[in-house]
Amino acid sequence: MGQKVRPTGFRIGIMEPWRSRWYCDKREFANLLVEDQKIREFVKKFTSRGSGKGEASKAGIARIDIERTRDEVKVILYAARPGVVIGRDGKTAEELTHALEKLTGRKINLKINELSRPQLNAQFVAEEIAEQLSKRASFRRTMKKAIDETMEAGAQGIRVQLSGRLGGAEMARQETASAGRIPLQTLRAIIDYGFAEAKTAQGHIGIKVWINQGDYLSKESEDAAHAKARKVPKKPAGAGARAGSPG
Repeated sequence: MGQKVRPTGFRIGIMEPWRSRWYCDKREFANLLVEDQKIREFVKKFTSRGSGKGEASKAGIARIDIERTRDEVKVILYAARPGVVIGRDGKTAEELTHALEKLTGRKINLKINELSRPQLNAQFVAEEIAEQLSKRASFRRTMKKAIDETMEAGAQGIRVQLSGRLGGAEMARQETASAGRIPLQTLRAIIDYGFAEAKTAQGHIGIKVWINQGDYLSKESEDAAHAKARKVPKKPAGAGARAGSPG
């Protein structure tokens, strides 16, 4: 079953938090669920609109969490390069906030967090591979480079799977490369999953990435040790940047 179930969904409610955190009446649930999906799709499209210039595409949005209250909708972005999303003097973030408010008709509170180690985020790695394949890079060289960078960043394992007309072949096929270990059915293992599509002249290539980031129990013990020593690990500058909705 571990090979058939998305690892994140397999752990939701057990070891992983929900990506949408809100409560509502059952009559409104379907509409709000669809609205969450529209918000995620719009943010992805908005942050990739400058892909031709190579600017906004470099934001690296890995995850979008949504929290709702009676007064506002909080949209939390996890980005590899938050400065690209914020923009100069916060103008890009304000533009995104206004666009989301127009889309939903609700007050939006936008929060942008920086990924401390993006090479360990499966969605970021998948999108980086997709970008390279779109530029006609060799798929084997791209897979090897992604695996090497992820393992050097401290991952315990990674698996990359490409599906489509690889290398311009007439018949679609599937190629898989891996390093380390990926225990999909071990619930205490932190398995991150990402999916992206590369648009090539021959057709779309699907990219799936699984990354073993370690163990939940060892992570908790490390946090407990830091708390006992009254020391908090240093975060890189710029982490937790915020962009609130205009007053």
